[in-house]
Amino acid sequence: MDELFDLTEEKKEEGEPGSIDELFETERATVDEPRRWPDLNGFFQSEVAYTYASPDHWSKFRNLLELGTHGRLSGNLKWKASGRLMYDAIYDLTDFYPESVRHDQRFEPMIRETYLDYSAGDWDFRVGRQHIVWGEMVGLFFADVVSAKDLRQFVLPDFDLLRIPQWAMRAEYFKGDFHGEAIWIPYMTYNDIGKVGSEFFPFDPPPTPGFNTVIKNVQRPNNTLGNTAYGLRLSYLHSGWDTSLFYYSGLDLSPAFARNVVLAPDPTITYRPVHKRIHQVGSTLAKDFGPFVLKGEAVYTVDQPFLVTRFNDSDGLVSQDVLDYIVGLDFSFVEDTRLNLQFFQRWFSHHDRDMIPDELESGVSALVSTRYFHPKVEPEVLLIHSLNRADWNVQAKVTWEFLRNWRMVVGADIFGGPPTGLFGQFDAKDRVYGEFRYSF
Repeated sequence: MDELFDLTEEKKEEGEPGSIDELFETERATVDEPRRWPDLNGFFQSEVAYTYASPDHWSKFRNLLELGTHGRLSGNLKWKASGRLMYDAIYDLTDFYPESVRHDQRFEPMIRETYLDYSAGDWDFRVGRQHIVWGEMVGLFFADVVSAKDLRQFVLPDFDLLRIPQWAMRAEYFKGDFHGEAIWIPYMTYNDIGKVGSEFFPFDPPPTPGFNTVIKNVQRPNNTLGNTAYGLRLSYLHSGWDTSLFYYSGLDLSPAFARNVVLAPDPTITYRPVHKRIHQVGSTLAKDFGPFVLKGEAVYTVDQPFLVTRFNDSDGLVSQDVLDYIVGLDFSFVEDTRLNLQFFQRWFSHHDRDMIPDELESGVSALVSTRYFHPKVEPEVLLIHSLNRADWNVQAKVTWEFLRNWRMVVGADIFGGPPTGLFGQFDAKDRVYGEFRYSF
């Protein structure tokens, strides 16, 4: 199941704030308020990882600095600007990875959320690079179809590191318990899957006897009017039920790999990544029942391309209509102990027998965390498992907030399953890691 997994809980401030003032945690300026420099906030994080599965190697020594600020130009006009610098020293300290991977992941500047906000009565408008979060499931991507993700570390990083904002124009309407949202993305940002040979490159087809295999790196589609994305989302809160309906159309955020077979002079199979337009209709719901919170999401995708194994197909891709849905229960216990259980399925309405996935794919996930032992120490374990095959992933970590604004994390990520499985393809990528983070 492509890109279903996001391994940390979404944060409300990156979703749908109740108002622009809540987002920035400020009050409206008064005429006699003295001018001052905008506040600077952000974090510095250092991460190290060691892959102990064969061949064992150091796989990450990444350092990130993110800075942001915000302010007001007038009573109804606000702004926010933020950016991030990333340097991974592992690509200077070792030569384990190909040069293309080292060049791609050694150093990277990035514009993060940077936009203008304008409020007019019941309407809010936002223009710029922004997070657009439509999904609300814990640890999984289903209805969250708009925002791009940095998948060069698979789906293992925290939420704020995984998500990439989009350059978008957004209009929102608030009236009582109703919320409407329309978006247009003129300049698309796509999922970053890295370069061929990177630690978690998501495509590694089995070799075909007698043929050479060539996998080309991703080339982004041209920024044309025909490649823009757009969507509409309507939500309503009634009797404690928070429900929404949405429609979204855009080029698929992750590429499919089209196949080309050449028999002479050297038999070669070449895979070329392509982004094709898909259309998605979906719904979300949430209800607090006291002892637990019920959440659910469903998305029906039209014309999503999937690879088939037969050689007589022109490009090795077939378009499929796919229904993805998930139901979850979130329990909170005493002493800050939490249990989240989720069941999800993917159904292909016109399944092609030469596809690798089954017509109906099912899976479960379980997340447990607690601060029972110490208020500043939180162990957490997440298990995601396919019900169709022995394809699974375990993420275990302990977070220690040892000082104000400081935290340390140690953990392990373990994969298992067949080489064609979502997790089994990384069976040799089991790793242990550590992180330090200072927020300000």
